[in-house]
Amino acid sequence: MKVLHRAFTKDGEGHVKLVPEEAEDMWHVFNLIREGDRVTSTTFRKVARDTGTSTDSERVKIRLTVDVESVDFDAEGGVLRVSGRNLEENEHVKLGAYHTLELEVQRAFTVTKACWDAVDIERLRTVSNPQLSADLAAVLITEGLAHVCLVGSATTLIRAKIEANLPRKRGPAIAGYDKAYQKFQEGVLQAVLRHVDFSVVKCLVLAGPGFAKDTLKEFMDKEAVRRDIRQLIENKDKIVLAPASSAYKHALQEVLTCPAVAARIKNTMAAREIEALSEFHEMMARDSARAFYGPGHVFAANELGAIQTLLISDELFRINDVAKRRRYVGLVDAVKAGGGETLVFSSMHVSGESLKNLTGIAAILRFPLADLEDMELPEPTD
Repeated sequence: MKVLHRAFTKDGEGHVKLVPEEAEDMWHVFNLIREGDRVTSTTFRKVARDTGTSTDSERVKIRLTVDVESVDFDAEGGVLRVSGRNLEENEHVKLGAYHTLELEVQRAFTVTKACWDAVDIERLRTVSNPQLSADLAAVLITEGLAHVCLVGSATTLIRAKIEANLPRKRGPAIAGYDKAYQKFQEGVLQAVLRHVDFSVVKCLVLAGPGFAKDTLKEFMDKEAVRRDIRQLIENKDKIVLAPASSAYKHALQEVLTCPAVAARIKNTMAAREIEALSEFHEMMARDSARAFYGPGHVFAANELGAIQTLLISDELFRINDVAKRRRYVGLVDAVKAGGGETLVFSSMHVSGESLKNLTGIAAILRFPLADLEDMELPEPTD
């Protein structure tokens, strides 16, 4: 994400002008814009022209500012739709008329807020630092099933699913098996060539149970040489193998903790989040009185200054309840002020999906709070 201009103070009014540079940036914008914000962007609108003998319509490029009422994100298309009433009258759109702006990659827009809180400011800092990205591709494969996934710092998307009904390996059908399996591997190879951009990803991980990943690697190496597939030959060192319990998306959590993969994405936000989630589960097993989850328990631990690491989903900030959002922002600020670490997980990343199973908020504590561990604690309200 490119920040062209910013003019705001913490907890004060201001604006920022942004240019999303890749599809994942649109996810961050989705988390940044909320109801009540103002968004200014160029857009296109059909306008009727009366030529005297007939009426024609044409698309006219105009600049609008809308008072945001709803935000819709298309993850597959990488398009964000911001709807609201127009605040700047022009010859084509009346003041107060309802309009939807489509925000896209490489198109500048401006976001104005009445209050820039700490979470919004931290998100801007993170997305404008390319060193924190964790772009990698993964093929999760077992016999007859494969998923090609793209894993960014904030999103995990399945780009292709390849399935094949394979004959049995024994008996007269074995000849048919070899032919069917080669066709299946060819399908996986074509999906990799179509969806993986080696100029962007840090590595391509082939993962899954058994030997399917190993035979795929051999097939890709052989075909790359035979067909002179330059993108595979020139990026051979970027292809790594990793164990996984299945060929489904949830197995990416295991893949990302594999030492060979972790070394490729070290010093990124995604790597730290995955590490912290593993630390939380280890603490739960070793000393459950130092691993709390759920709003009631985490807020209670914060009141006692006990939080060492806060794990919180961005889904909890993506709400229109101003008071509730302020409580969560206040929690993040309090943990930081007390010398603790705060990690905001993306709900579209595989690590964020795991955190969601723990209510979306968890904490590793500095010291055990055995007295609170078994108590039922409600989420605090103002």
